[in-house]
Amino acid sequence: MISQKLQDAINYQINRELFSEYYYLSMASYFNSAGLSGFENFFLIQVEEERFHAMKMYNFLNERGARVYLQAIEAPKKEFKSALEVFELAYEHEKLVSSLINDLMDLAIKENDHAAKNHLNWFVEEQVEEEASMDTILNKLKLIGGEGHGLLMLDNELAGRVFTPPAK
Repeated sequence: MISQKLQDAINYQINRELFSEYYYLSMASYFNSAGLSGFENFFLIQVEEERFHAMKMYNFLNERGARVYLQAIEAPKKEFKSALEVFELAYEHEKLVSSLINDLMDLAIKENDHAAKNHLNWFVEEQVEEEASMDTILNKLKLIGGEGHGLLMLDNELAGRVFTPPAK
């Protein structure tokens, strides 16, 4: 049985994953309006990944006999100045999510919940990849000055990204 404290914390994390989905959808919309379909595609894939993360948490709680309580999702930022700003914000957001996952892991360890620790290990590893992905693109944007031909080349590169759901 999962403790109420851990159940509440995972429910909060579901909300944060759904917010991330919403936040990245707002970023995708920004890139669509700017005519940068590759960047839009990148964030639409992020949207799918965040939904997958939320559902992985949802399913975990259900498998443990706990209850999922959905909370209101706050409105995300909707106006951005540049691709560079978007990726600076996305990178900072992923670092925040990593800290939330680490807090969840700390709680699972404190509660001595081995099933939760095992489940959360996947998220700890996933966050390393998420941060690295945002940081890589952010560094490329800084290198090219966030505009011009380099921006279009990066847009073209990001158009090829596809979502492949991870194995359970």
